[in-house]
Amino acid sequence: MKVLVVMAHPRRDSLTGQVADAVVSGLADAGHGTELADLYGEGFDPLIFPPDEPDWEDEGKVYSGAVRAEIERLRRNEGIVLVFPIWWWSFPAIMKGWIDRVWNKDVAYGSRALSHRRALAVGLSASDAETYAKRDYDKAIETQIVTGVFEFCGISDGRFAYLHRSTDGGDRPAEMIAEARELGRTFADGL
Repeated sequence: MKVLVVMAHPRRDSLTGQVADAVVSGLADAGHGTELADLYGEGFDPLIFPPDEPDWEDEGKVYSGAVRAEIERLRRNEGIVLVFPIWWWSFPAIMKGWIDRVWNKDVAYGSRALSHRRALAVGLSASDAETYAKRDYDKAIETQIVTGVFEFCGISDGRFAYLHRSTDGGDRPAEMIAEARELGRTFADGL
């Protein structure tokens, strides 16, 4: 399977970047092809302007060149993994903007949905699992991303994986990298 790994962090050498690399490594260990999209590194513009707004009157709308290139990248992969730090209980703005612009009407919903076999969101959290569960933040974030994005856009096998305690230091970063590699290695299990 070919899998698009989309990373959103302003520093490529961050723990998020290392986790994305570990996911790619795990996918390769399992024999999958990968393509890495580093949204910050590539200078992706998350702002929507009229050329990329959904058009409910035009099923064949032609989006901007930048968005068409991203749509092609999305379509040439059978799976997708989103890797990001959880900021304000959600994606970083650049990843939300990438979804807003690229997973557009008649591309990912409307007359046409995505055909990816599996999707995984890997969220790095500074808090622990208990803190997220205390007020059901974990369920809210999963519902937003798995149901509100993946399922809405036609990906019935969407999942969310938390990598908690990202700022603990000590052995925790190495543990998270190992966990991420395993997430990549087992990404297509059961398909």
